[in-house]
Amino acid sequence: MLDRNRNELINTVRGLSEADARRRLVASLTTPIGLLEHAAVAERIWFQHVLAGLPENECDGGTTPGDASFIVDDNETLANVIAEFERASERSRVIAADFDLDETRTHPRVGDVSLRFIYLLTIEDFARHSGHGDILREQIKH
Repeated sequence: MLDRNRNELINTVRGLSEADARRRLVASLTTPIGLLEHAAVAERIWFQHVLAGLPENECDGGTTPGDASFIVDDNETLANVIAEFERASERSRVIAADFDLDETRTHPRVGDVSLRFIYLLTIEDFARHSGHGDILREQIKH
């Protein structure tokens, strides 16, 4: 289900122009490309930092949560951000393969979390953001 939601999130931006992918149609910093950037940050925080225990500066990209996770540099293309998200997702799969569903780690704000919790949280998060992406895409195309 997590892979399905990862794919659906990518599908919300496929075929958009660079300009459309960066359009802000809501009051927040949310843009179609920003949703993917945010999801890549979530992958790194939950799987690389929390589950694998890597220090944030050793993760393969940004790990700053919140509004900052939606910001995409002007020099990054949509194809780059899709590839970044796909790399982060693949690394998450590799990391998770070494853990039992009930093995726990401690998140600094949430407390003890299991791989099962991380899967459920990211499934929910990516499904919600796919819905956001669908709505943004609908606004762009009409």
